[in-house]
Amino acid sequence: MPPHILGLHHVTAIVGDPQENVDFYAGLLGLRLVKTTVNFDDPHTYHFYFGDELGHPGTLITFFPWPTGRRGARGAGQVSAFAFAVPATSLGYWQARLAAAGVRYGGPETRFGRPTLSFYDPAGLLVELVADQDDLAPAVWADSPVPIEHAIRRIAGITLTVPQPGPTAALLTETLGFRHVGSAGSHERYEVGEGAARTAVDVVGRPDVPRGRFGVGTVHHVAWRVADDAQELAWRQTLIERGYEVTPVRDRSYFRSIYFNEPGGVIFELATDGPGFAIDEVADELGTHLMLPGWLEPRRAEIAAALPLFRLPTEEIRD
Repeated sequence: MPPHILGLHHVTAIVGDPQENVDFYAGLLGLRLVKTTVNFDDPHTYHFYFGDELGHPGTLITFFPWPTGRRGARGAGQVSAFAFAVPATSLGYWQARLAAAGVRYGGPETRFGRPTLSFYDPAGLLVELVADQDDLAPAVWADSPVPIEHAIRRIAGITLTVPQPGPTAALLTETLGFRHVGSAGSHERYEVGEGAARTAVDVVGRPDVPRGRFGVGTVHHVAWRVADDAQELAWRQTLIERGYEVTPVRDRSYFRSIYFNEPGGVIFELATDGPGFAIDEVADELGTHLMLPGWLEPRRAEIAAALPLFRLPTEEIRD
């Protein structure tokens, strides 16, 4: 089978205080913390995964909290916004919920026919809530503080801000299999996937702004779904043949990944759907333990001692 992108896998961003991050995404937005681990490349930093009840690919937003990290700079070569899908009838609920929490928002603004709310999270990341007519969800978390009928369903899309949109658009359509679906002002929209896996990518060309810089308040990378290891290897070969510098396959315990920079400078990851988050925790306890890969287990005491404590909305994290 030719290599095929199934949709979005996850978005990973850099934030500041871990408690503030958990309070916002699990407490206010009602996502489930499905895995508490560390950055495998920097194990003294948490890596939080938030998503639906089981952390299905396409619902995942993940974070590296850097409590003492420098601020990033927004600019070209970045994912400048990410959008969550909510039921089409739920924007009023979310306006009231955000207002009650003191979160200022803009909109609803209609873009590509979909009403959208926009606001900033505590780290300064631009978040959007998009009214989703399809209202498709793999497994909404029943214990969320947000009622099921209003809960976030998945990540509906992202916005890429790049110096020149042409090369990025060519990668999306000619190599990765995205389809161009329309224009709205400075936004050119592309889509990949079908049904609940359908994901929009808005490409915005900004040659007038400087390059962004990684740090607190910026997105680190975006990951796209591939079915399995065979697809991962096929994609790696295809991208290398087309002139991209691609990393070797990296084992992230819950999926396997390759990374490369798209022409506009954004880090793209291709991540396998499996094995998933239930390989080392039972479903009812996802996210409630500090989980480490086997090669870091001998350093558990050292790593845990260096990580700041935080509390989930319903219980405290356990070692």
